[in-house]
Amino acid sequence: MVLHQFGGDKGKKLKYKPFKQFLLNLAEEDMDNQRLILQNEFDSWKGDFDQIDDVCIIGVKV
Repeated sequence: MVLHQFGGDKGKKLKYKPFKQFLLNLAEEDMDNQRLILQNEFDSWKGDFDQIDDVCIIGVKV
């Protein structure tokens, strides 16, 4: 999985491993807080770059 959105300090793509680790770090948060943290992190990472891809992340509570 690679997000084709550019961002971060160097304007690079967000790769699978860092994104997976980020999601794993959110696992203990409640769903609403996960959404807020994820949205804030994405907006911060994207910075001033235009959004060029749709982003869909689905969370499932079991």
